[in-house]
Order: sequence, then C-alpha cells, then structure tokens
Amino acid sequence: MSPRCGCCEEHINKLHQQVSVMRKEIKNLRQMLDSAARAHRKHLASVQAAVSQIELCGGGQEQAPSPPSISSPQADLEQGNIQTVPIGYISSCFSVKNGTPRQPTVCGPSRAKLQIRQRVFNNPDHALLGLEQYSHVWIIFLFHKNGHLNYKAKVKPPRLNGQRVGVYSTRSPHRPNALGLTLARLDRIEGDTLHLSDIDMIAGTPVLDIKPYIPEYDSPGTRMSVETEPDDSNMDAVVPLNEETNTTNVHKDSDADARLNIKADGMVAEWNAGSLPSKHTFENDHSLTNPSSVRSQFSLPKHLHHALEEVKAYVSQDDICQPKCDDKKVSDSPEAKPSESGDRPCFGEDNYSTIADWIRQPPVASLDVRFTAHAERQLAEFLPTHLSGPGESDGPRFKFLRSAEEAAAAIRAVLSADPRSVYRRTRCRDRLFFFTLDTADITCWFGQGFAEVLQVRPVERHFPSP
Repeated sequence: MSPRCGCCEEHINKLHQQVSVMRKEIKNLRQMLDSAARAHRKHLASVQAAVSQIELCGGGQEQAPSPPSISSPQADLEQGNIQTVPIGYISSCFSVKNGTPRQPTVCGPSRAKLQIRQRVFNNPDHALLGLEQYSHVWIIFLFHKNGHLNYKAKVKPPRLNGQRVGVYSTRSPHRPNALGLTLARLDRIEGDTLHLSDIDMIAGTPVLDIKPYIPEYDSPGTRMSVETEPDDSNMDAVVPLNEETNTTNVHKDSDADARLNIKADGMVAEWNAGSLPSKHTFENDHSLTNPSSVRSQFSLPKHLHHALEEVKAYVSQDDICQPKCDDKKVSDSPEAKPSESGDRPCFGEDNYSTIADWIRQPPVASLDVRFTAHAERQLAEFLPTHLSGPGESDGPRFKFLRSAEEAAAAIRAVLSADPRSVYRRTRCRDRLFFFTLDTADITCWFGQGFAEVLQVRPVERHFPSP
C-alpha cells in the first residue's frame, strides 16, 4: 500500500475537524432538547394543577367542605417551596453586569445603597435597629440578570480559564436556585437605608435578607482562637495549698485520671485532654517554671515531676509551632489568630478551614492597569456628589465615588482581576472592552499581562437621551 500524499493528509485533517464540530453541535442540540423537555413537563404540571383546582372550586351548589389544600403555605414551607418577597433593591455604582466584580473583595471603593421597602415593614427603620453595631453584613440576593434559567452540573469559572468543575464548588450565578451571597461592609445607616461598600452587586438587584457578620460564628479561624483561650472560671475555683498541710488532693484512682487541685489545675486538665499548655502560661507563672518553688509549695509524684520538666524544656524553644518561621516571634497572646499564609497551625487542625488551590493560585494572573494621558484628563473632570460650585453644574459628577482618585483605584481593581469572560479572553482578545462604573463609561483594551484605559466618558454623553 503506497503512503498517503500531503494533500490527502490535509484533507483528512479537515474532515476530522468538521466531525469534531458536528459532534459539538449535536451535543448542544441534545442539551437544548433536554432543557425544552424539562420546561414542557413543568408547564404541563402547572396546567394540570390549575385544572384540578378549577374542578374542585366549580362543583355543585351544596358541597361538603373540602379538606385543606395540600398546597397550603405551611405545606409549601415544609416541602421547601416558598414565594420570596424582596425586602429592597440595590442602588449600586455598577449598572450592568459587564465589568462588575465577581467577588466583593475585588473592588474596595465600590459602593451601594439598600433601602428597606415599606411594603415589608410598616416601620422599616425599626428592622435595622441594632445593626449599626456591626461592621459587615451578609446580603442574600437574587441573580436577576442571568438571562436564562438553565443550569449545568459542571461550569467553567473564569479563574480556571475554561476548566470544568462542579457548580457547587464555585460561586457561579447559574445554579438550580439563583441565590447569591455576598459579604459587604456596612458604612452607616440612615433611617431605612443602608450604605454599603465592598460590593459585587449591580443596580436593581433584589435583596431577600440581611444578616450580621459575626466572626465568632462565621469564621473558622476566629472560632478556633476563641476555643483555645484559657477559661478563667477554672482559675477562680482553685484552692491554694500551704506547706503545713502539704495537701495535694491527688486522685489515685488511675494514672490517666490524675488531677491536681492546685494552681496548675488548668494545665493538668490540658494534659489529660492530650494537649500541651501554652508558653504564655509558663512565662506568667514563675512558680511553675522554677522547680525549687514548686517543691516548696507542694510535692509532686515523680512521674508528674518529670513530665513537668519535659514540658518546661519544650515550651522554652522559640520556634514552637513554627519550626520554619525564619526567626519570627510567635505571639504569646491567647487571642493570636492562626497564620493566613496557608500553613496549618500545630493545634486545632480540625477547626481550620481549607479552600481549593485554584482560588489562591488561579491560572489567570493579575493584570497591570495603566491609563492613557487622555483618559486621566477625562477622569479628572469628574466631581464627587458633595462638591458644588459656580460653573460646575454642567460638569460630570459621580453619584457614589468620592473623588477621581477613588474612581481610578476602583477601575484598577476591576481590571486587574480581568473581568472578561473565558470566551472574550480566548476568542476576542483584540476587541475593546467596555464597562460602566458609577456615572462613567470606561473603554479599555487588554494586552499581554496588562490592561490600558483609553477613555472615561460620562454616561449621559455616551448614551444621549432621545
């Protein structure tokens, strides 16, 4: 059999590419058919329920009282079917999805307002009483701009640059229930209105609920540090020993249950629990670190005395819990929190939180953001809302941002995180990118490892009214 020529090889490669494209199209058609079939079944079920309801209500003149409907509010609540009522709508510096941060920590200067609707509470300001004592709040909202309600078990997060993962391991807006959760900074409360910052929601977002952020409950790191703090209540119940009675109050039932009702009671309790006392405990109690003073107060059994000596030698090392800390001192305070550098501490590992590696080290690197001279001049023309003066009424004015410098910081924060979708990043690299921030329309383009702002124009000039 003679070898194939170059023309035949090229023709075969083209056929393989066409077959691959056809397979993808067939797969897309199957998914569309499945979605249409699910939607059809839902509509059919709703029609059947409506018909059965009409039949129940349109009987004879004298009918026996019908039993309570299965679809009562209580039954719906027990089955997880509820009708949501927005408590308010977000007024944000982001008006469209394009360019809106995907996470609240991306753009610190981003601001928004949330006014509680009077239809929910007769006195909305009463519902906010006491919330001013918190610095952050959880906002539960709806992804109302999804565009379509279909969802998939696997999604492609932009930070993974096209790789697929399960939808529940991401914060994708395309979910079976289009619920969103964000942690926003609470700047202040004025009557029935909350002023927020560090947000990632667009204008018009329906808000379903507000909950205060409490680190002791919501942060595993803070919860761990609280659980490891010494309990002062045990120290109050300590019975002091004297040399005359030489009372050690040792329970000799077993070596494993040996406890001493002395000043080191809390320390011995930690031994029984399988943990070691902190270095802070020894440094503040010289009687425990000095064997002679210990002997003058009470007599210890030999096995406990040797254990105390070993613990003293152990906690005297400077590199406790951090053998590779490069001569960094460990905080002696019991309120010290674990390092956030990703290394697990030597205690409380079960309470320590972990996240996916692609969150800390995404394939998409942070971009360098720069402005053209023309864009800087345009941005400098914008004035904050609180400034007014003669001849400035016709100039562009921000609604949420407080200065041009803050607007520049917000633009850098948005663009450095690369707000483009995977499709635009891979297929439309040479196209301009547009997004809106407050009352400014920003035009930029992306290069290799950087983004450059070309124009910053007021919204009313870019979209003139008819």
